[in-house]
Amino acid sequence: MTGAGMMDCKKALQETEGDFDKAIDNLRKKGQKVAGKRADRDANEGFVIAKTTEDKTYGAVVMVNCETDFVGKTEDFRNFAKELLELGLKNRIHTVAELMPMMIGHITVQQNLDDLLGKTGEKIQIAHYEVIEAPVVIAYNHFGNRLATVLGLSKSDVANTAEIGHELAMQVAAMSPVALDKENVSQTIIDREIEIGKDQARQEGKSEEMLEKIAQGKLQKFFKESTLLNQDFIKDTKKTVRQYIAENDKALTVTGFKRLQLGA
Repeated sequence: MTGAGMMDCKKALQETEGDFDKAIDNLRKKGQKVAGKRADRDANEGFVIAKTTEDKTYGAVVMVNCETDFVGKTEDFRNFAKELLELGLKNRIHTVAELMPMMIGHITVQQNLDDLLGKTGEKIQIAHYEVIEAPVVIAYNHFGNRLATVLGLSKSDVANTAEIGHELAMQVAAMSPVALDKENVSQTIIDREIEIGKDQARQEGKSEEMLEKIAQGKLQKFFKESTLLNQDFIKDTKKTVRQYIAENDKALTVTGFKRLQLGA
């Protein structure tokens, strides 16, 4: 019933003098101890899944991590991730912290997580839970569930909204943009790219007077390659994503996106 090892179950029953319910609680507590012992272990495997509500105005993507690919492919592990996502969608949850005290079945998310820890003996964690809310939200799950995206569109009255959204969600999956547009890139990233550009130019033997100009040029290239609306559209590299959207509806735009990938 618990999925724990036979000797662990026997010991739990002995320690609780045969009280079945207390023995199960005992195993859960051991699961919590496993979590503590495993806190320093790498958990880069797991399962990533995205989905939207039926009205497609809210979408979420969740990543649950474990230590090995073997555990990440088990039915119990994957079902937990799916149930977690369904819980988030039903209640329009926004953070992992909000999820933890909620109920899956007759126990909380935290208790379900502890049960998995007890069964697998691995470090397991809900690494990310990201949300997009918009007039239209599209979810995309890449084959193998190691990568998934959700993306919002500003209008719901476009004839081929689902197709456009799907293409753009795939673009995010394939090209991993850091932001929607130039103005959405954080100053930290901009400063880092300028510094890298200067260092590269310096190593190429360029004069100190030229470094800033060269770095700014490299920054513009970074914006082109790393912001969604300015990227080349993967289905037709002769146009940008912005141009692809405008061809379908000039008033349509992307409101935001989230992308999760194992090991990234």
